[in-house]
Amino acid sequence: MLARLLTLGVAGLALLVPAATDAVTTDAPGGDPVGRAASGSGPVETRPASARPLTGRTVVLDPGHQLGNARHLRQIDRLVTAGPHRKPCNTTGTSTNDGYPEATLTWQVAQLVRRSLERAGARVVLTRSSNSLSAWGPCVDARGRLGGRVHADLTVSIHADGSYARGARGFHVIAPASLRGWTDDIAAPSRRLALALRASLGRARFPRANYIAGGDGLDVRSDLGTLNLSDVPIAMVELGNMRNAGEARRMRSKAGRARYAQALMDGITSYMAAR
Repeated sequence: MLARLLTLGVAGLALLVPAATDAVTTDAPGGDPVGRAASGSGPVETRPASARPLTGRTVVLDPGHQLGNARHLRQIDRLVTAGPHRKPCNTTGTSTNDGYPEATLTWQVAQLVRRSLERAGARVVLTRSSNSLSAWGPCVDARGRLGGRVHADLTVSIHADGSYARGARGFHVIAPASLRGWTDDIAAPSRRLALALRASLGRARFPRANYIAGGDGLDVRSDLGTLNLSDVPIAMVELGNMRNAGEARRMRSKAGRARYAQALMDGITSYMAAR
């Protein structure tokens, strides 16, 4: 069960990103997709090519939801194209039992992954530029299409689940089903990306979800607009169950988020190396 996933669309893409932090920001409503580029007047750091193995690569990171979605229900409830069907633009996402939002978790983890990718030489583009109570979206259609628009090598959509099933815990990775005319061209590489992410999360000693059919930590779905509308390899990661007390404690901690981010970074670099 997906943590009330919604991905949302917004008009216009910016290709330069303001510096992002883990703090809640107050960018304009809409949360336009942004790319991240180096800025500042200080000296430029130089590294040997071997230390920047992702130079020339572009990665889209999709931090699920937006902190202000619950304040903009009319906007996020409108239907958008989600492949061969239509779905609401986005959802509010889930939270821990004590109110730590999925939108904040995914934003904070995405910032850590972004920094690691940039240190490795990659260009990173985010589907939203803020984690703000005043913002909403973007919609699932815009999130899914962004990878193709910026000519990315891949997209990773970051989420967490909110299952109330007794004892539910663990991560799972979602790959798009092969839908003719939609995802049949990217289904195979997307599965390889999903498997690389599953392997890296496993190596980091995160348990596979015990409440998803099959119990192997991999799910294939045809109903998610973020996946169905992608023109580049894409996978969605549910980092764990926010309603599980142990996983909630990990997600709320800096050390726990750093572990998740490192595992995602390892999965991305492993997939890139095999291409």
